[in-house]
Amino acid sequence: MAMFVHVTSAANAPRIRRSGIRAAGHGQGGARGVHCFPVLPSYTLTHQWVRELARFGSRGGLVAVHLRLADTEPVVVGRYTDRARNAQETLRAAEAVRRIAALPDPRGWEVFVPRAVTAREVHRVRCAPRVAGWRYLPDAHGRRPCTCVGCRERGGYGARRLRERLPHPLDGPPPPVRVLLERVAAAGDPGDPAVLREALHWFGMRRRGPLDRLRPLARHPDPGVREDLVWALARWSTPGVAALLDGLADDPHPDVRQAVEDVRDG
Repeated sequence: MAMFVHVTSAANAPRIRRSGIRAAGHGQGGARGVHCFPVLPSYTLTHQWVRELARFGSRGGLVAVHLRLADTEPVVVGRYTDRARNAQETLRAAEAVRRIAALPDPRGWEVFVPRAVTAREVHRVRCAPRVAGWRYLPDAHGRRPCTCVGCRERGGYGARRLRERLPHPLDGPPPPVRVLLERVAAAGDPGDPAVLREALHWFGMRRRGPLDRLRPLARHPDPGVREDLVWALARWSTPGVAALLDGLADDPHPDVRQAVEDVRDG
């Protein structure tokens, strides 16, 4: 039997002891299952994901759930960066442990079980170490942090001071809505894609916006504009956003459809 560890919120511990681990994780290709990591001789490497997962908060702290899988159980193995490129491999559980244990640096690697884990497969549940592993990415310590919109952590410890010390040209604040709408109007009909995508970038930093003025962009001939429209509206609380995303979910271009799926899963 191969032994793995799954890190989760302590609030989930009673349910896990009672009925196992739900297939709530998102793996390669949108599969649902459970993320875990082999139990290695190194305590630090075994629990390397604890510090990164702690950044996203937890109720009552984190727990380490040890689970046993049959050696022949099929699992998906690879570095977390390989997931988006569909470059992770499907191996048997025992081979996955051997593959990761033989790596000179297994930091950032993961194992994905494409199903739920039953209560009988849970070996034990215990408190996870408070400080173990890496944050953001392996070897992040000592690197200049990026403060762009995609990388920065909203509300994180020291986030405001970091943005003030290392301002990024895409940080904002965004131009006023009136100015952005003037840029959209000046882009022409159907509109210069570069100008429209820049305006949508700034609209994406807002919590609400002029949905009726941007609705025509859902029919823009450039799929990049339509995709950026999805990401710009994703965080808006303006009434009508859900209906517009419903229409874009049937867009003829796969990148636009994927964007709608990603913002809804997120």
